[in-house]
Amino acid sequence: MEEIYEEGKSKGFDLQRIRDIVQRRHMVFLIPFFVGWLLVWSLSFALPRMYKSTTLILVEEPTMPKNYVVSNISDNLQDRLQSITQQLESRTRLLTIIEQLHLNQKDGRLISPDNAVDQMRKSLNVDLVRDSSGLINAFKVSYSARSPAIAQKVTSELTTMFISDSLKVRQAESEDATRFLQGQLDSARQNLAQQDAKVRAFESGHQGELPDQETSNLQILNGMQGQLQNEEDALRAAMQQRSYFQTLVEQYRTATPVRSADGAPTGLAAMDQQLGELRAKLADLSTRYTDAYPDVQNVKGQITRLEKARATLAAQLRAHPDQDGASTMENAPLLQAQSQLHATDTEIATRQQAISQLQAKIADYQTRLNAAPAVQEQLADLNRGYTQSQEDYNDLLKKENESQMATSMEQMQQGERFTIQDPANFPLKPDFPNPLKFCAIGIAVGLFLGVALVAVLEYFDDRMHLGEEIREMLPVAVISEVPEIVTPADVRDSRRRMITGWATAAVVFMSILVGAAVSYLRS
Repeated sequence: MEEIYEEGKSKGFDLQRIRDIVQRRHMVFLIPFFVGWLLVWSLSFALPRMYKSTTLILVEEPTMPKNYVVSNISDNLQDRLQSITQQLESRTRLLTIIEQLHLNQKDGRLISPDNAVDQMRKSLNVDLVRDSSGLINAFKVSYSARSPAIAQKVTSELTTMFISDSLKVRQAESEDATRFLQGQLDSARQNLAQQDAKVRAFESGHQGELPDQETSNLQILNGMQGQLQNEEDALRAAMQQRSYFQTLVEQYRTATPVRSADGAPTGLAAMDQQLGELRAKLADLSTRYTDAYPDVQNVKGQITRLEKARATLAAQLRAHPDQDGASTMENAPLLQAQSQLHATDTEIATRQQAISQLQAKIADYQTRLNAAPAVQEQLADLNRGYTQSQEDYNDLLKKENESQMATSMEQMQQGERFTIQDPANFPLKPDFPNPLKFCAIGIAVGLFLGVALVAVLEYFDDRMHLGEEIREMLPVAVISEVPEIVTPADVRDSRRRMITGWATAAVVFMSILVGAAVSYLRS
């Protein structure tokens, strides 16, 4: 029997069973339902009223296009807005408002700053507003207080202080960035000046060895080598001429008569004859060589020197007409040959000195050309350092100018701004408690209590209330049933319970409707 009963109970509730439970347990459900609703709904009248003031702050992009002025503040707007709650709940900012509005009191007694800050943080709420693309373009700041005026003041002061501090922080960060770039620019300027001084000092100490002077050095070297060749050719010609004049002097010293044995002339006549021979030789050479040819230049030099000697001898004869003509004529060729020999010696010394100087200069220029690759490499290293320093300086100069423009933009408040779209409102109705919400919560609580109590009573009730339950417990089929005998008293009792149940249900639901209406009017 017990197993059959357990199986019957495990089959669950059907519609007839539910109707039977409602008939038997309706008062057990209605009373907890009404009491639970009434208790929760009454809390909306017992709890202290809290008024919420809200303001909407828009985040405006810079009015200046980004391609004109680039901000020198590195933080990302979206990242900063993610931490907007922490910025608004700054301890320093909240303590300032607490002191201004004297919010460090509760129930007539002072509370610690930490408790006051904690209470204000609990009453403060920040909601981020996003656009269709998911970016934050505004945020709402709300503050709840028992006084609507306090709620409005705190919200207004908090948003005003936040906007002001944000502008100051942005300006300070922008100015710090500009000062940092100015310091870096000064260092870069000094470094550039040092690199320039190194390059100038190196170029000054290696004049003639610089890469851009290599072509001119080659040209000068080639010219000097040509001059050296000409000087060496002239020196050889002078050496030959010197041998000639030495032989001529020796001949004049041994020949004393005015005329030679074969009747050859001496003195002016000999010079004239020699000049004629030299001119004839020059004419012959000119037909074959140019004027720059060494032999041509050598003959021209001999003619010039011989003409000067003849003019000197003629002047002496005119100055001393009473002098022995034969003696003078005998000594004149010797003197002239000696003079030419001396002039040739002087020319040889001059040529040798010029050759030595040219050789020294050629060696110097060859040394310069040999040293040019090493100098070029060292100068290239210095120029690379100078070029890099100049690029760094120009880059920092550009950044410093852009940073100054960005700082000016921040100072003119043309950059990113927070604008109060909706000022803090003065709340006319309390935000908490909301009677209508409490009414709905009370209904849910009442339903839970009523259903829970009925379920508990049914669970512990081991009585059988339906004939179906008896038939399920019997091991054999039921052949006949004894009908229920209902007396007039039973009918009256049933009618009374039904009226009482409906009346109670009507009172409960009317009370809830009235409470909901009152809650709606108050909210």
